[in-house]
Amino acid sequence: MKRHSISYRRQSPGGSGRTIPRAASPGSVRATLALNGMGSFEWDLDAEAFILDAGGLAVMGLRAGEYDGRTRTLGRRILPDDLPGLEAAIGRALASHPSYGGYFRVRHPDGTVRWTHVQGRILRDASGRARRVVGIVRDASEELQHFAEQTALRVDRQRQADVVQGLTYALSQALSVEDVTMAVTSEETRRRIGATAIALGIVEQGHTRVVGAAGLPEGLVRDMSVSRLNAATPFAEAVRSRTPRFLSRHELRDRYPRMWPYLKATAFTRAAILPLVAQAQPNGALAIAFQDRPGFTSGERNLLLALSSTIAQSLQRSVLYDHEHELAVGLQHAMLPARIPDCLGARIAVRYRPSQRGREIGGDWYDVISLAANRIGIVVGDVEGHDVHAAAIMGQLRIVLRAYAAEGHSPSTVIARVSAFLRDLDTERFATCIYADLDTATGNASIVRAGHLGPLVRRADGTCGRPPVPGGPPLGLLDNADTSPYPTVPLQMRPWDMLLLCTDGLVEFHGMDLDEGVQQLETVVLDGPSSLEDLADHIIDTIEARSELLDDAALLLAELGSPGQGLTGRLPNC
Repeated sequence: MKRHSISYRRQSPGGSGRTIPRAASPGSVRATLALNGMGSFEWDLDAEAFILDAGGLAVMGLRAGEYDGRTRTLGRRILPDDLPGLEAAIGRALASHPSYGGYFRVRHPDGTVRWTHVQGRILRDASGRARRVVGIVRDASEELQHFAEQTALRVDRQRQADVVQGLTYALSQALSVEDVTMAVTSEETRRRIGATAIALGIVEQGHTRVVGAAGLPEGLVRDMSVSRLNAATPFAEAVRSRTPRFLSRHELRDRYPRMWPYLKATAFTRAAILPLVAQAQPNGALAIAFQDRPGFTSGERNLLLALSSTIAQSLQRSVLYDHEHELAVGLQHAMLPARIPDCLGARIAVRYRPSQRGREIGGDWYDVISLAANRIGIVVGDVEGHDVHAAAIMGQLRIVLRAYAAEGHSPSTVIARVSAFLRDLDTERFATCIYADLDTATGNASIVRAGHLGPLVRRADGTCGRPPVPGGPPLGLLDNADTSPYPTVPLQMRPWDMLLLCTDGLVEFHGMDLDEGVQQLETVVLDGPSSLEDLADHIIDTIEARSELLDDAALLLAELGSPGQGLTGRLPNC
């Protein structure tokens, strides 16, 4: 801002010296401006005089008797950080613009700093030269304060939206209670909401149980892990009252003295204890602790309440999911053989793993059937679908296959009759299976395949291969015109050879074709331990670790022992 003296005269464009009359503001207008924290000014650029009315003087923190009309005096009121920018804006406007405006800060005599806004209109002569500026100055502190508050509110709302969106996305991927717990107590969730510690509890049979915690003392989590609903604990009280509590450090100490020995060594300053309520029923509680927080704003409380509502709904779904999953797995195991019969001359190991998708029940099964004269029948099958109907069909097929095999029919006849049985059930479901009749004394095996995966054999010399077994159609699709739809293939087993039968759940994965899956299984078998039971565990565990099991998987291993040696199987280790 250029320094000017205080006289005021304006020359006409022709330099005649004619005085240009000023436009005087009515007193009532000036009074109105002053009442609204505003004032007017006139700046004679030729005379270097900057005249402020009473309202303008008040805005600049000046009294009439102490202002000399110089811009230098005004400049001393403006904060040094703001003055260069204001002078630059005015200089640009005087050079080529019709007006200017801007915000700057003014320090008043009492030491307070007020935001001020100036708006000036530049008057020019006929040649375009700037001669005079008229304008308004006003106190903008309240305006900018409101703007700052609105900006902070928008930022806070955006942060809240980001927090809710992030957790909602994590919970959308969660199926089980364990999944929900991991999402809620993760480091990412704590970082998003600025929390130091989080604990999640669920309601079970008249108790609250802590299912996950992060950032809390281990002793506290251990001692408070389970409590009755009538206990004086944060989770129990939240569930009983269904009322959120926002507590200070002192309130935590006074309200829960049993917890204080664990908490007094922490730096927690505030905690939120939130009930988790879904469909009008409390299903758990959430505790969130913070450091260096003097209190909770209304926005922070609303955010935590929104999070608790989202978590409550996810927790409700996950509890139901876990219950249904447990029921499905229990039903599936109930339909599988309770024990594997003793097998003279052979060792048997079986495994079943449900789909990691959870509550769906599958139609996978295995069975070992005692036949006459040192012979056993071994079978693995899979019914189409993942529901109770598939499991029911699986149970029926297992029964009829055992019955036909026990009658002494050939493997081809057994499978043909089972296929006809399924067709006559008048169901749209089909099934696949592979059946082997193994003589444990001679090692001769006869194998039949009905739309199922072929067998895998690990020889005693350490080699592994897939013997060709031409297959017939899946069970239930047999045409009456087919006289021999299921060819029997002979296979010679030698002592300590191992035969593997399984369902496609062990070889079919997203992004991997069937041949790749079978090759993976073959590699796992070759690299596995020699013990049959250890090998069964190794196969399941390795494939589960490499690829998520998206379908049920049944596995049966049969190892031929030395002639005449009695080897027994054991119960499935599932």
